[in-house]
Amino acid sequence: MKRLAGPIACSIILALATHAGIVYFAPSFIMDRAYTMIGERGTPVHGFQLAPQMRPDTQSVVRPSPDLAYSGCRFDFGQAANGIRVKMAAYEGYSSLSFFDAQTNNFRTIRGNGEPQEITLTAKDAPSAKGIILIRRLAPTDADYARVIEAAQNDICEAL
Repeated sequence: MKRLAGPIACSIILALATHAGIVYFAPSFIMDRAYTMIGERGTPVHGFQLAPQMRPDTQSVVRPSPDLAYSGCRFDFGQAANGIRVKMAAYEGYSSLSFFDAQTNNFRTIRGNGEPQEITLTAKDAPSAKGIILIRRLAPTDADYARVIEAAQNDICEAL
């Protein structure tokens, strides 16, 4: 039994170290990959881009809601020292404006409630220098998605 104590202890330490490493490094890896992926699809830094209507052939994220329309903006305070102006245009129906840091944490969410919402985000307001801003709007039908297209033309994400 004493011969197994060393290997068992080493296995437990290795398992705990692996678990801690994954918990610590996975969120930044995931967000870095998402940041890069939406950039490769044409989403600019400091500019919103409406994603295609969610269907099995258009989804690039596992299990996005097919009832929601998504607009994304990448932010980088290295390119926006004075902050970022973010405006979500008015939309009748559910809408939200969410801010995610480099560790995948949602650090702020604002509901639309049928009204336009505007915020100036500065480096002191955000936990990281880079991240993603996401607008979600309820659009379960093609007609609703057409209304989202119209509203999204007035969304703003720009460096100040």
